[in-house]
Amino acid sequence: MADGSKTKTFIVTRFDPDRHEAPTTETYEVPVRERWKVLDALNYIKDELDPTLSHRWSCRMAVCGSCGMNVNGEPKLTCKTSLAEYGDTVRVEPLANFPVVRDLVVELDGFMDKFRAVKPWIIKAKERAVEEGPHRQSPEELEVFRQFSMCINCMLCYAACPVVANEPEFLGPAAIALGHRYNEDSRDEGARERNRIFRGEGTIFSCSYANECSEVCPKHVDPAAAINQAKFRAVLDWAASFVTSGPREE
Repeated sequence: MADGSKTKTFIVTRFDPDRHEAPTTETYEVPVRERWKVLDALNYIKDELDPTLSHRWSCRMAVCGSCGMNVNGEPKLTCKTSLAEYGDTVRVEPLANFPVVRDLVVELDGFMDKFRAVKPWIIKAKERAVEEGPHRQSPEELEVFRQFSMCINCMLCYAACPVVANEPEFLGPAAIALGHRYNEDSRDEGARERNRIFRGEGTIFSCSYANECSEVCPKHVDPAAAINQAKFRAVLDWAASFVTSGPREE
């Protein structure tokens, strides 16, 4: 074309709970420009072809994590996924393993409940925190957990996880990685409490280490590594409880 664009076919999942009993698909022909990302094409569809399309996005810089979708069957951040990677037909679907609210928008409330379950904050006795004041942390102490703090809550790891697909109650990669991040923080004193949570049903030992979560992570958090480390720490904590004061739990 004279303007440098090339037409690609987009097959997009559509679902309106007020009109549909099950998801359907709709096909759009989009004049794609050379440097477009998948999100650019979806915005073109919304703005120029079909204003009824619903999809979620915000920053366009792979920071907010809100534009995660399945692109040709793979969980992707659509704002950083180049259309040059795909052929003439691109299929866009909502992230797998989540309830669909409408079209490409999924429900995240259940996921946020899992986040809260791992107590993602620094736990420390208030009295001691007041007495000691600010806790200085060395660069070496920061590096221990920095990687696991880079998560942007995009949910790609949950869409890719085969355990989540079969066990919806599984705590999941991002939540476990976040809990492990605080367990590794030198300022935190809540590891024993989180480790009891991690040893519960549907948590770290449900993970089969398929490694799909780390493969799709756009920020290289490596939640699979966090889960394996969390398994090791939780077992050590359990064993230590016998030495210090006898068994604390079943």
